[in-house]
Amino acid sequence: MAKLDKVKILGIDPGTQVMGYAILDYFFGHFKVEALGDIRLKKFETHQEKLKEIFLQTQELIETYLPTEMAIEAPFYGKNVQSMLKLGRAQGVTIAAGITMGLNITEYAPKKIKQSVTGNGNASKEQVSAMLQSILKIKIEDGFLDATDALGAAMCHFNQISSIGGGSKKYSGWKSYLTDNPKKLAK
Repeated sequence: MAKLDKVKILGIDPGTQVMGYAILDYFFGHFKVEALGDIRLKKFETHQEKLKEIFLQTQELIETYLPTEMAIEAPFYGKNVQSMLKLGRAQGVTIAAGITMGLNITEYAPKKIKQSVTGNGNASKEQVSAMLQSILKIKIEDGFLDATDALGAAMCHFNQISSIGGGSKKYSGWKSYLTDNPKKLAK
């Protein structure tokens, strides 16, 4: 694969209570996190109102930051079928907003995102956050885990579409990753 010079990725962690988002810009060897946040949806009374807001907010993010790619975390099945269905609808509405705005959209399983960012598909949200802070040389506020998950999806996508950034090599964990990438360790 040819070396990737620039790309701007909208990462999304879908949810019907809180939707995390991140804009990761890569430009000729440098990363910039243009946006990192979450959209609180608890104030909307019905599921339909929440879905409409997710659609509109996603389109607004795309209009504001002009990404060309969207990476979205796939819902995973827990114990509650109704929660899974609602999360799937939120993801679908987000994808529909991206499609209508002309983005290339890729879905990633949570384990795939964790594996890509930390080298461990069973890493905790806190470990993903710590690794992203180290790789991107940024500070992420505690309690911002939905936004961090969105940033993880964007970084995973970058790793998948580029020939740089460790996307092609698999690591057994943090230690092996840092052995090959000592400059990634925050001092």
